[in-house]
Amino acid sequence: MHLTLMARSPMEGSVTGLHKSPHRGSSVEFAEYRNYVPGDDIRRLDWRVFARSDRFFLKEYEAETNLRCYYVLDASGSMKFGQNPGGKLAYAKRMIATLAYIAAHQGDASGLICATGKTVVEIPPRRNPAHLKILLETLDKVEPRGETGLITALHDLAERVRRRALVVVVSDFFCDLEPLLNCFQHLRFQKHDLAVFQLLDRAELEFQFDRPVRFVDLESSMSVVTEPSMIRDEYLRQLRMFLESLRRGCNEFGVDYRQVVTDQDYERVLADFLVARVNLAASAS
Repeated sequence: MHLTLMARSPMEGSVTGLHKSPHRGSSVEFAEYRNYVPGDDIRRLDWRVFARSDRFFLKEYEAETNLRCYYVLDASGSMKFGQNPGGKLAYAKRMIATLAYIAAHQGDASGLICATGKTVVEIPPRRNPAHLKILLETLDKVEPRGETGLITALHDLAERVRRRALVVVVSDFFCDLEPLLNCFQHLRFQKHDLAVFQLLDRAELEFQFDRPVRFVDLESSMSVVTEPSMIRDEYLRQLRMFLESLRRGCNEFGVDYRQVVTDQDYERVLADFLVARVNLAASAS
């Protein structure tokens, strides 16, 4: 099955591509008529309409352009957690590598931002195969460490990138909710199409620990020893509140939010994501 990475809204690129542009162009997809204005290209006049109405109208078409994708990877310490080798970070890397490969195959540009503590590694979007190799090699070398620098990285991206792009964020989003939603709103205000994947391990969701455990904060040096049965109900209640608030905030700002458990097949997760976007683009055309 051939899958395509589509944007939900018109994009601004530099070459002809698969994606709708906010500007009018000269593709084969007719959009609408508009009145002739002196100076317009007379080759776009519709003479059949003129013969019927004795008025000059120009045909306008939907311009199609290429897509610029920014993949933002949270590489903070908490992303190393997980029951599978490599934790949540390894799962996130596979997702981003797959999306970047699909984008390159369809002629779209991919860029990478890795937020690791106070350090941000960035590769600007490019379209050539050699650039994809650099992106994948950089992705492979990223190691999880420190506190998350995700919020700062996303605000910076919103400020610097003025042309519409698809921004895909992969993280567990274990950070303060209000600043996180503020940076989502910032990106949407700049008209970027924002998709976020929240990666969670099954152990985080179910908290099925059955004996005293030392819990270590992977983003700091703090730790606590506790009896899981004493805190399980409150932990799950707080987690549900956090996840529901994040989901509501994403819906409010038009963010494509997807919660993913890392024991799910990542190929199936991405296939569902891509098919939903193709269907949305088809229904909007």
